[in-house]
Amino acid sequence: MKLARIKFLILAVLCVVAIANATAEMLVESGPFTKIYDPSVGETNKWYINDHCFIRGQDNFWHMYGITHAEPAVPENEIHFAHATAKTLLQQPWDKQPFALDVATQPPWNETHLWAPYVLFHDGLYYMFYCAGGKDHTRAMIHLATSPDLKTWTRSPHNPMVVDGFDTRDPFVLRVGNKWVLYYTATSKAAGGNHVVACVTSDDLLTWTNRQIVFTDPSTGTFGGPTESPFVVQRGDSYYLFIGPRGGYDGTDVFVSNDPEHWDVQNKVGHIPAHAAEVVQDTDGQWYISRAGWGRGGLYLAPLIWKDGK
Repeated sequence: MKLARIKFLILAVLCVVAIANATAEMLVESGPFTKIYDPSVGETNKWYINDHCFIRGQDNFWHMYGITHAEPAVPENEIHFAHATAKTLLQQPWDKQPFALDVATQPPWNETHLWAPYVLFHDGLYYMFYCAGGKDHTRAMIHLATSPDLKTWTRSPHNPMVVDGFDTRDPFVLRVGNKWVLYYTATSKAAGGNHVVACVTSDDLLTWTNRQIVFTDPSTGTFGGPTESPFVVQRGDSYYLFIGPRGGYDGTDVFVSNDPEHWDVQNKVGHIPAHAAEVVQDTDGQWYISRAGWGRGGLYLAPLIWKDGK
């Protein structure tokens, strides 16, 4: 009788866990994707957009900045940042603008490529953090450029902001409490190891310290891995981490935590069929998520559906 009761209790617990896991996996979903921008416009061959970002400027226009290059992909030769604008987030198509920034290979910058910009506005100035590379993959650089108007960008004399490996890249910045947190993808050791999301913190957006690893994937390696394109969204007391590619090139997983400096791989709460996904909230409060990538023909947006009750 006792054995039967124990079996019943174990079965009940397993059912509760299964239901909880099934519910957790449904916290974040996306609707259908719609193409909003084609970088091939005006070109003689096909171009792509890869890691990118969105910001609504003080000019009341939406701006997109991102990696761009002619097909086929040659990441080491991605030396320009695409720039496109739109009056509304869902405008089709967005308007192509001249390159926002070109690589600066000369000293003191010593950039080898331009990857994965992230732009924010603070105290009347726009800050663009981006991966500038460098010849030593174990000491890759994240640089900063600033602009008063989202058109003219000037590199910061404080560069580099971050130096890390292997091929540290894909910066994302979030205000948490009274400090700034810069998340980026790296490896557990500069020369290689587990693919991780790391972070550093700052009081002024210029001096970054206190490196921590906030997410560790079981996989190991050097170049690109499954912790690229980190993006963090705060909803109430919860922090959602979006990273990829996971489950294929067009895959982004979502993890949840109550601590903006720690996520566990088992706390997966969603999967989005998107590469280099960015999350953006429209002026009416509606959430969207993007997708892009090599051979994908441009930039796409889909409604982002939250099922967390917040």
